Amino acid sequence: MTIRLLCDARGKHRKAFMDRLVEMSNGEVEIALHFGDRDADFHAPCLQRMEVRDGKMGHLMKDHVVKGANFELLGSDEFRRMMETAVDQFHRTGPAYQYRSHDLNNLQDYLDYYHILTDAVAQQIADSGATHALFYNVPHLGYDTVLYQVAKAMGLKTIVLCQTIFPSLYFSVEKIEDLGDFEAAGSDAPPMEIEKGSKPHLFYMDDRWQKESTRGKLNRKAVGNFITYMLRKDPAKLLNPAYIVRTLKRMKAIYGALPDWRDPFAKFFHESELAYFEHLAQYENQDIDLSGKFIYVPLHNQPEMSTSALGGPWRDQVLMIEALARHLPDGWEILVKENPRQGAYARGPLFWHRLNRIKGVKFVPSDLSTHELSDRAQFVATVTGTAAWEAVRKGRPAVIFGNAWYKRLPGIHRFEEGMDFEAVAASTFDHDQLCKEAGALLARCHHGVIEQVYLENTESYDAEENLEEVARTTLGLLKGDVPLTFHK
Repeated sequence: MTIRLLCDARGKHRKAFMDRLVEMSNGEVEIALHFGDRDADFHAPCLQRMEVRDGKMGHLMKDHVVKGANFELLGSDEFRRMMETAVDQFHRTGPAYQYRSHDLNNLQDYLDYYHILTDAVAQQIADSGATHALFYNVPHLGYDTVLYQVAKAMGLKTIVLCQTIFPSLYFSVEKIEDLGDFEAAGSDAPPMEIEKGSKPHLFYMDDRWQKESTRGKLNRKAVGNFITYMLRKDPAKLLNPAYIVRTLKRMKAIYGALPDWRDPFAKFFHESELAYFEHLAQYENQDIDLSGKFIYVPLHNQPEMSTSALGGPWRDQVLMIEALARHLPDGWEILVKENPRQGAYARGPLFWHRLNRIKGVKFVPSDLSTHELSDRAQFVATVTGTAAWEAVRKGRPAVIFGNAWYKRLPGIHRFEEGMDFEAVAASTFDHDQLCKEAGALLARCHHGVIEQVYLENTESYDAEENLEEVARTTLGLLKGDVPLTFHK
């Protein structure tokens, strides 16, 4: 049977994998639909921003007439959950968070667009005769989640790839919810060498974020973004000198309250960002006592795959903290630390109000070391963050809420209503067993670099060899000749 492939492949890096896959298949794989850049069948980013940018087949919405092609999706038991997930992801390109934003303004707008887009995608899948779908990352941008949801609802065999934090390795899975599901028993793979107490190398994290530092200063880039915002969003305010002076003073005060590595308006300015960082600055100078019993909750950056795609209902991180508070033993606290990359997304005034209503919760300063917090906590709690992986490397337990790649490893506890937190804190596990099971997991991974941002963390990279190996592996995954990393 010829594999008719729906492929989400944006950028030259991913498109090269797709092209080599087709070439290598000797006719066994044909591209039914390619969502990517201008040279693809359909321009994918424009679906996220609601722009009119044609691919080779024009624009997905052009001349589209409703035929009910998305019936399988609409009739799914999971329809409401899937729609909520996609709406959350589309929100990341809303006017409050991007200069190049879409024009969706309220809940009904998002629901309408979701119905229109799913029907258009479903009709294209039906017309193209697609049998399989391939994603080079876990869908988490809105448009790709719609592609994934519709493909699954219509019965396409779906393969999702995901780069790991380990150099030159990536995961594969058919269902996002299966991420982390594997059985280590019976594996003869060599154990992963983990020095107990060692920290994993995370190239995207900066050591400065865990140390006390001098306060920041307002810079030209921030002022430039402020002017850009006014020109694009509210040019009338350029004629109001009092507003300009008042806003610049607020920005200067924010920089002066935060560590110098925190550059609040380096990428984007919006009045909601002002409000967020003013809230954050209130917690910077308080003293935190780490001598008592506490759960450490390092927040995820949002919007990101770790919550938007892998968190399920727990992408609402305050919901996670509320759940922890319901089971909090007497005398314990929950210490919450903000992600150093975070901006105003999902951090509006009501976010802070919800947190302040939860008994036992304290928000800690930005430069309090996450490593010290993890060391002293009764346990770490996170949706899917690497903080839990760091904790078990130290021999410390962790509680997780989402579909993390490490969720079956020793020391990891999946949150359940009614769980005994004192028992979790007292639990122990064998470090050698952790090394053994982590080694079994690594042996199930595939070799290659599918995300360009990971190239800086890769030694002895050969582009042609990488292209060949990734294409060969994905062909095997599509044909069923190569086993998936994770499978329920």
